Amino acid sequence: MVDQWTLPEIDLALCTRCGQCVAQCPTQAVEMQATGPVIVRPADCTYCTTCEAVCPVGAITCAFEIAWDKSAF
Repeated sequence: MVDQWTLPEIDLALCTRCGQCVAQCPTQAVEMQATGPVIVRPADCTYCTTCEAVCPVGAITCAFEIAWDKSAF
């Protein structure tokens, strides 16, 4: 069980509410609400960084990148 995890951060002051993050989220962890996009299902977020990549104004940031060492497998 995960007690704590890092999620993408959404700067609602920069967000234009275009909905790209919602439309492109592969796990539907993000929903558009009256205030803007919100990660409503954090347990479903795989931290794939798709939301960060599709945001046209840079309102979504992922604090770190997950990298796999292929030689370990």
